[in-house]
Amino acid sequence: MKILVTGSAGFIGSALSIRLLERGDEVVGIDNHNDYYDPKLKEARLNRHVEHKNYTHIRMDIENQKLVESLFKDHQFDGVVNLAAQAGVRYSIENPLAYINTNIVGFSHILEGCRHNQVAHLVYASSSSVYGSNTNMPFSIHDNVDHPLSLYAATKKANELMAHTYSNLYDLPTTGLRFFTVYGPWGRPDMALFKFTKAILSGKKIQVFNHGKHRRDFTYIDDIVEGIIRVLDKPAMPNKDWKGSDPDSGSSSAPWRVYNIGNNSPVELLDYISAIEEALNLKAEKELLPLQPGDVPDTYANVEALVKEFDYKPSMPVKTGVANFVDWYKEYHGN
Repeated sequence: MKILVTGSAGFIGSALSIRLLERGDEVVGIDNHNDYYDPKLKEARLNRHVEHKNYTHIRMDIENQKLVESLFKDHQFDGVVNLAAQAGVRYSIENPLAYINTNIVGFSHILEGCRHNQVAHLVYASSSSVYGSNTNMPFSIHDNVDHPLSLYAATKKANELMAHTYSNLYDLPTTGLRFFTVYGPWGRPDMALFKFTKAILSGKKIQVFNHGKHRRDFTYIDDIVEGIIRVLDKPAMPNKDWKGSDPDSGSSSAPWRVYNIGNNSPVELLDYISAIEEALNLKAEKELLPLQPGDVPDTYANVEALVKEFDYKPSMPVKTGVANFVDWYKEYHGN
């Protein structure tokens, strides 16, 4: 297939591009290479696959409507995986308009490109953050997600609603994937694993919010990529049993679906830090702090739908995944 991967120099986008190329797909990757974090890491990720004969890289921004129109018209994609987004819960409190411009306006351009060019399936990144104030554990795709706690979460919920409209009006198959705390080699520097590892190696104190009582469903990058590919290969179908009188939040009478991709095994933040300490053979000096605005105390993914419909469940143990990251970090930084 010919696949468009947006955000292809990003953590997930780069890993996905490599896997698609390995199985013989043609991949067109786009990324704006912004400076939300060190662009050198994005370049290094990209260098792993940019020379592949079936890979084409384009530096562009999905906020640019004309460029996105031309991209879709010129390439005629079979499938699209939209991973381009302004990420980060905390940054959304400081700079909300960045999220509106990329996650809402940019996503609308991707939807339009798919609509006008007969794309067979659009898969897009949603987030566990959409569950917001919900305290029912584990989080289920059948739960209500109308109470986001950050603008980032609100934009991801909006993406699901926008996609549903296009699925309903234009019969465009769309699938949203609610990722749960993705980690692993080549990860983002603004994520806890990267920040903690860097600080511990530098002998600096780490900031531990909610006094370390957070629980997160940490999901390894390879598990995320496998889930994306399985979903991409099976375009969303209408749920023939869906009823407006008893609406299911995870499916529709339109070709629209959402799924959780999580490890289905939440880990307390202090235990996660212990895994990092063990991998580094160093102890962390901790500064225990209260819960931050926009954060949720716990995440825990119900993945029954993923298992049932794709025979797939993420499974990487956190200790192994963290050790893999630490090995990569030391090699990448020459520690």
